Amino acid sequence: MNTENIRFGSKESNLIFTLEKDAKTVFTFKDAKEILRTSDKAVYRVLDRLKLKKRIKRIRNGLYLLSPARSGIEGAWTEHVFAILPKLLKDNYYVGFWSALSYWRMTEQIPRITYVVITKRRKNLTFDNQVIQFVTYSNSRFFGHIQEKIGETEFNISNREKTIVDSLAHLEYAGGISEVAKAIWTSKDVLNISQMIDYAKSMGIRAVSLRLGYLLELLDFDKGSYESILPKKPTGAPWLDPSAKKNRIQHSARWGLQLNIPQKMILHWK
Repeated sequence: MNTENIRFGSKESNLIFTLEKDAKTVFTFKDAKEILRTSDKAVYRVLDRLKLKKRIKRIRNGLYLLSPARSGIEGAWTEHVFAILPKLLKDNYYVGFWSALSYWRMTEQIPRITYVVITKRRKNLTFDNQVIQFVTYSNSRFFGHIQEKIGETEFNISNREKTIVDSLAHLEYAGGISEVAKAIWTSKDVLNISQMIDYAKSMGIRAVSLRLGYLLELLDFDKGSYESILPKKPTGAPWLDPSAKKNRIQHSARWGLQLNIPQKMILHWK
């Protein structure tokens, strides 16, 4: 059975037709009211009927997703979650971490969570069995993102270099140190190593630069590419991968890191 078996009222049909004509799959209550040109109460009635008929889904108060007709009566939809973000967050966000690694094809893993970097704290969002997890950054670390496009919708995402650097700052959101090492290796021909090192320094997190340098050396990159982040006199000893068990295997005097993941395990994919 598909949506052709369902009858729609004139207002319902008008709203669906206009949204589809304008390729507006994510829309607001205000959008619906402008199309229908009727009272708030009447708009809510139309939206409620369309929800029952599985033609729209509520994302949050005042924000809806149009399910395409081909999705059938069950209302399954294929609209990418990235397309929701511009309406939900305007411009002050970017897709990052494991989600960005997946988008740039720097990993074969498909994360079940969409990671989004923002500057003002907000609750995570669960929508249609998809989880959007927000990671709050200070303004000084909110950089290195570009615009990409899915269908007709533009969205913000960290570029490849910032994706690596962010992942090294929060390995718990990127699958761990081995996954980041693999991402660097598989993208070595397109990564701007100099820019990546500048980003690492700009983050103001010493451990990020140390982890990046350690991986570049482990992956046999030219020494000149990472020499600027080699510590002259290491102080302290952050963990190589704080998202893994903190069982120290050895200490890297060269990089000032507590190594808790064996090199063979880091490179198990190679």
